[in-house]
Amino acid sequence: MLDDRLPLNVSDFLALSRQAKRQDLQHWLQRLGIEQLQRQSVHRLSGGEWQRVLLARALLNQPQLLVLDEPVQGVDVQGQMELYELIPTLRDELGCAVLMVSHDLHLVMAATDEVVCLNGHVCCSGHPDQVSIDPAYLSLFGRQPTMAPYTHHHDHAHCLDGHVEPVQVNGGQS
Repeated sequence: MLDDRLPLNVSDFLALSRQAKRQDLQHWLQRLGIEQLQRQSVHRLSGGEWQRVLLARALLNQPQLLVLDEPVQGVDVQGQMELYELIPTLRDELGCAVLMVSHDLHLVMAATDEVVCLNGHVCCSGHPDQVSIDPAYLSLFGRQPTMAPYTHHHDHAHCLDGHVEPVQVNGGQS
């Protein structure tokens, strides 16, 4: 078993980054809601947990350009939506640009400022609203119905680590 030959927990994996400082490591574990995974073997992580660990490792390097290749691969739909909401927040916090590569057109078009559509060459580019009506885009993908992920509105929030917290409504706890 690979786990026995290369025992590596999340903290050890993150510490492999040349830029890793203990306080930064703790900050990103907490910020991404994965501090409970510190001692977990990297071989036993779920897809969503692994993607967050990889994101933490990238953030430890304080990037000017954060490159994310299929950042929601292996992540459930709720986790995908959370990550797509988190990425622009991280971009703003770090003051960095984000280059995201993805095949998930619906979520990318809903969560980005600029899209470059490739099919062996640049077919079209621009704001998602422009790209979605570009003839080159339409010839590749047609007029696809917009995906409408299930959302619900209630008096609590689902946190990244899975627990639920009450939200403030009109200045008080709901």
